[in-house]
Amino acid sequence: MIPPASGAVAANRAPFLALLGANAISLLGTRLTQLAIPWFVLQTTGSATKTGIVGFVEMLPVIIASFLGGTLVDRLGFARGSVLSDLLTGAAIALIPTLHHTTGLAFWQLLLLVFCAGLVATPGQTARQSLVPDLAARAGLPLERANALYQAVPRLSLLLGPALGAALIALLGTSEVLWLDAASYLVSAALVLATVRLPGRPRTGGEPTRYLDELRDGLRFIRQNQLVRGMIGLMLVVGLFDTPLFGVVLPVYADRVIGSVVALGTLLSAFGGGSLAGMLLYSAVGHRLPRRATLATGFAAAGLPVLALTLAPPVWLIAALAAVSGLISGPLNPLAMTLMQEQIPAELRGRVFGLVFALGLAVAPLGMLLAGAVIDTVGLGPMLGAIGAAYLAAGAIAATARAFRDLTPATERAALPLAPTAELDRSHGAPHYLEGN
Repeated sequence: MIPPASGAVAANRAPFLALLGANAISLLGTRLTQLAIPWFVLQTTGSATKTGIVGFVEMLPVIIASFLGGTLVDRLGFARGSVLSDLLTGAAIALIPTLHHTTGLAFWQLLLLVFCAGLVATPGQTARQSLVPDLAARAGLPLERANALYQAVPRLSLLLGPALGAALIALLGTSEVLWLDAASYLVSAALVLATVRLPGRPRTGGEPTRYLDELRDGLRFIRQNQLVRGMIGLMLVVGLFDTPLFGVVLPVYADRVIGSVVALGTLLSAFGGGSLAGMLLYSAVGHRLPRRATLATGFAAAGLPVLALTLAPPVWLIAALAAVSGLISGPLNPLAMTLMQEQIPAELRGRVFGLVFALGLAVAPLGMLLAGAVIDTVGLGPMLGAIGAAYLAAGAIAATARAFRDLTPATERAALPLAPTAELDRSHGAPHYLEGN
């Protein structure tokens, strides 16, 4: 194939690069909030249980919005859904410092605003993830490379956000940092609005379908697709313990064991830096790596620094282990997204991704509540051990489960004789996908 002229390449890649920039700006602000809110609660109440409650309230709307919002994203269109979500989220976040500096911010008000922010932010994340295959095709990028670059953005925000957040909290205070987060969502919305142009939702003809019928189409696809079900299972195993790691366990560890928010930012940034390097390396050579072994090794490696925390080693050693763990586990997210994008048709992409995130995170709010209670009653050590064991269990499942037996890339499967795999579900006008992936 003859490569296009350099000007055409730049023009075709502009929307994908804008998507990366919008996501980076939004996530950087989110990292600031993720550090500021639990630290604010800990410093004002001294309660790990209340910190867990905030984490619970933060996660619950993510599940609700993921379950219901993906279908809405399919209806609105991916670009429009991303912009609308960012605008509403920025407004919700801005109300937190506004109330704090005017009438005062009660704990129940903080919980309500955190809930609302999570409810409107989640569909935007689904929409941006759903944009990746279309914009990657327009840019002429292989799907694995595009996903690695897209998933590198959260790791870049994890590298820069915690350290920056810790410094800003020390200089400005927690409430002022939230203004920066609110502004970041507005900038993200402006970038997508100005650069991403995609056609609206494709029409299949016939009578308009109902919202609940479209939601059922997404659930039907998940029920009949073995690989996607397997991914949800892995998310359930890890989600119960992994989600509270960043929202509850590590802030408490930094407060009670290390005694420094700066050290917490250093540890998170070390993991983010290692993970970013792992994703960038995967973007270059990922298509050559064995997919199943990469998946299993990545999960197992993610648990190593968590288990090391039970021994209370020096901060520099924890940071080094976190960086190595991030490097090895970095390919996890781009590989998982690539595997699912190869399976999910474009007309179902928003709702299926939303449902996958919702079902996979179903136990995360419970994990937030349990983590705070376990730490206050039993201690940090058992909680850290359970998190590390969950990662190892996920690695074992990825290595042995039937759902991950054949992860042959789509380009290689295309060279094989194909059997019919889909029939039209004429009641809803959407493909009815049969099991056997």
